[in-house]
Amino acid sequence: MTPAAERALSDHDLRGASAFQLLHWLAAGRVDSVRLTAVHRSAIGRENPHLNAYAALSDAAAAEAAASDARRREGRTIGRLDGLPVAVKDNLDVAGLPTTAGLPGRRTRVAREDSAAVARLRAAGAVILGKTHLDEGALGTATLNPHFGATQNPLRAGYVAGGSSGGSAVAVAAGLAAFALGSDTLGSIRIPASHCGLYGLKPTFGEISTRGLVRAARRLDCVGILARSVPDLAVVLQVLAAFDPADPRSRKRRVPLATPDWEPGRLRSGVLADLSSLGVTDAVAGVFERALSALDGHLGTKRYVDFSDYDFARMRRSALLVMEAELAVELALDLADTDAPLSPRLRSMLDYARGKSAVDYAAADRVLDDAVLKARRVFADVDVLVLPTVPHGPYRIEDGERANDADLTSFASLAGCPAVSLPMGTLPDGFPVGLQLVGAPGSDLRLLELAEICAATLDASPAYPVAAVSG
Repeated sequence: MTPAAERALSDHDLRGASAFQLLHWLAAGRVDSVRLTAVHRSAIGRENPHLNAYAALSDAAAAEAAASDARRREGRTIGRLDGLPVAVKDNLDVAGLPTTAGLPGRRTRVAREDSAAVARLRAAGAVILGKTHLDEGALGTATLNPHFGATQNPLRAGYVAGGSSGGSAVAVAAGLAAFALGSDTLGSIRIPASHCGLYGLKPTFGEISTRGLVRAARRLDCVGILARSVPDLAVVLQVLAAFDPADPRSRKRRVPLATPDWEPGRLRSGVLADLSSLGVTDAVAGVFERALSALDGHLGTKRYVDFSDYDFARMRRSALLVMEAELAVELALDLADTDAPLSPRLRSMLDYARGKSAVDYAAADRVLDDAVLKARRVFADVDVLVLPTVPHGPYRIEDGERANDADLTSFASLAGCPAVSLPMGTLPDGFPVGLQLVGAPGSDLRLLELAEICAATLDASPAYPVAAVSG
């Protein structure tokens, strides 16, 4: 029998492996970037027409892969991600490609330079495959774009993939990219991670530069990562995390990120007492309880955290007004474009904000401060908050977006905290569902350490690239 280390790698192997594994195979010479990139481009050609994950492909990917292979042959790789084919959400600038942000009038607005995050990917040697679909203006949780079509859940056609980073999630879950960048304002990375069976990281606010991102809300927007393993998230985070003096909200630390040194015996984990009152379905609650049982001993001392003083729906509505108001400014030219009009839905939301006063905006903005203060109180008593990522599983596209999709993810966003979503089990209908870990600002690496322990214990990741479930 041929040893595993010598067995030829199939296209399926390459599309389903973690980015961490692919980097090992590249370093060991078992695959080169030209083949790896070609395999992904071929898969995109076959599968994107029905998944609708990619909005645009880069003509430079093959040349970038060849350049990476040349560097490896000469022993001069330029960075940790050299040769990996990756995808980028279409609200982040990639030089030479349009940045549509899901808007019809931006199809010809080609970016002249890379966003800060994409520039760091390139500096680390990553190969940019292309741009992925999102909700119109990134204002949504299901990637049901009226101009570019709905992005399909790769596990079952006709169901939502989550949003607004749905295209990035589908690209990773379906093996159409090694990992992908997304953006997260109220849960836009973690929601599709849950629905597609992936690992998603929203870092501490300001940890990754948002320069070159089409902004939805300046005090909430984060660039984050979707991947097929926790180590992938850790590797990419450490490539992307850096102070950017050109980003007014970039986080300049006086000390490094807290080291991953939690001791299980000392760990204090917080859980919410009544998930049903937050709209969590019985099916999701059942998977969550089984996950907590399986993780008993890994989560240290569990204690209930009182959220009776925190109105999730009110906070979401206040955040939505802030987003609508800021997008009305960000998308002013798009609102005035009569040749490529916005959808009635988005126009109505932006017009609503334009009809509000500066006092209304300030009042909503002040409400969001309550989340920052609540997080300080929570993390004075516990080290990590453990809860489901989304109150429910994926639903039919024809049903339209659900109002409470982001209720459980919004807290970390409003408080500026890091949060990770990882697969915790399978619902009765066959869909995956995510477990969310939220930590205090700056605890990103500690959170990823705990996420890897949880992932290894739960062993709930689907087989990648994911295949359609029956039903």
